[in-house]
Amino acid sequence: MLSFLLLHIVPGDPVRILLGQHYTLQRAAILEKQLGLNLPLWKQYFVWLGEAVRGNFGYSYVYDKPVTQVVLQALPHTLLLVAGAILFAHLSAIFLGALQAYYANSKFDNLATAINYFFYSMPAYWLGIIIIIVFAIQLQWFPSGGISNPNSEHPSLADYAYHMVLPFVTLTLLSLAQWTRYMRSSMREALLQDYIRTARAKGMSEFRVLFFHALRNSVLPLITLLGLSLPGLFAGSLFVEEIFNYPGMGLLFWNATNDRDFPVLLAVIMFLGTITILGNLIADILYAIIDPRIQYDS
Repeated sequence: MLSFLLLHIVPGDPVRILLGQHYTLQRAAILEKQLGLNLPLWKQYFVWLGEAVRGNFGYSYVYDKPVTQVVLQALPHTLLLVAGAILFAHLSAIFLGALQAYYANSKFDNLATAINYFFYSMPAYWLGIIIIIVFAIQLQWFPSGGISNPNSEHPSLADYAYHMVLPFVTLTLLSLAQWTRYMRSSMREALLQDYIRTARAKGMSEFRVLFFHALRNSVLPLITLLGLSLPGLFAGSLFVEEIFNYPGMGLLFWNATNDRDFPVLLAVIMFLGTITILGNLIADILYAIIDPRIQYDS
């Protein structure tokens, strides 16, 4: 409801944008009636809500097709990008954070900490621009944007993967820096616990102590972050997809914002809300799988 109200009170008239140079008061009145924008704002909301609960998010003003169809065309690209970045960043963060905790205060730990803080403080759009300048313009190793070669009628999977490298690296670096710091702190705390000293006193190998005792308890905070970080990752993908012209949900949201395409904007916001709820649910389930002490019987 708040998103609906905010979208309708911000400056910008979708009717004027759609009509462009053909704008007249008469044409504007006709188009407003067709789009339902002539109704009071509270009535527009309940009309939209009544359709949304049935899975109908209306028609896109710009694409002139059902919003669901527009979103489903962009959704697989974003899911592939974000899911890949989450998986790779989490696995890398677990490994790097564990190493930093084990070699705490060493030169390796200090260097890794400096690099993490460097990327953690970096805005997504700035990092994306720097990566384009270095790897696409100067070195010319990868394309600067798009999802495939525009001259190819039937792009291969290798072509899709080749174009996804730079946005994938950008989104991964932004996530990896934060999660590595959390993992280092959690692993460092676990290594100081009594059960670690007991395991070493029993003669267990250092590998078993680290990976079967300390690491298993240390990954729990990252599971919490997994659920809470999904909205932030999709928000970061908005900037990344716009910079790299990657046709996912982020670029769709950006274009819909510029065009004041309210139905598309509301559908994307509803999707992000659903993803946030599902992310927290997945985190709770993973908690019980990794730590058998956690039960949800009651």
